[in-house]
Amino acid sequence: MSHVELYSMRLCPYAHRSRLTLIEKQIPFTLIEIDLHNKPANFEKISPTGKVPALKYGTHRLWQSAVINEYLEEEFPMPPLLPKGPMLRAQARLWIHFADTRLFAVTHKLLFTSDPLQQAKLGKELTDCLQWIEQEGLQKLTAAEPYWLGSEMSLVDLTYYPWFEQVSVLEHFCGFKFPTHLDRLHQWRKTVANRESVRSIAKPPKFYLEHYGKLVASL
Repeated sequence: MSHVELYSMRLCPYAHRSRLTLIEKQIPFTLIEIDLHNKPANFEKISPTGKVPALKYGTHRLWQSAVINEYLEEEFPMPPLLPKGPMLRAQARLWIHFADTRLFAVTHKLLFTSDPLQQAKLGKELTDCLQWIEQEGLQKLTAAEPYWLGSEMSLVDLTYYPWFEQVSVLEHFCGFKFPTHLDRLHQWRKTVANRESVRSIAKPPKFYLEHYGKLVASL
């Protein structure tokens, strides 16, 4: 079997998703950390966008975390990280799409603005996203189950968790207040954070605050 290589950057939540997917599936892989400000000359041969994550498997290469993770699900089907039924699979893809187009997109804007009015506006948008997740996702889909789609971990859980591991950055630098009343969301977050695969590569808030602090100072 060919060997898997994952190109990553330690602050990248998208690469974090793919690392978790590989670990959950117990796929041996080599992690290659990329300095995005000083990329290796050959990196664009792996990732034409110049971004991480990127995956190399034999002579094949992929980029974009959602694509990488679905490929890993198909190429290495056990243990499964998507449900069996077509409707649940479709719902999983809807929630992954929501993560990328709403939660992470708003977060990126918030991180790179210093305007207090914009911070307040974007913070409200983030809170609305989290309330939507609580009400339309976790409560309606699996209110009595530990994970997003039921009793088993899925790609949806792995897609969202890196955002929650880094939320201290938004609280510290952007004045964001994580809602305290979203009980199901807090329960889900704690459950995923305690999973062995997640703990094996988890970083504490201090790590993110230190490294994002350097990034913010350079802007």
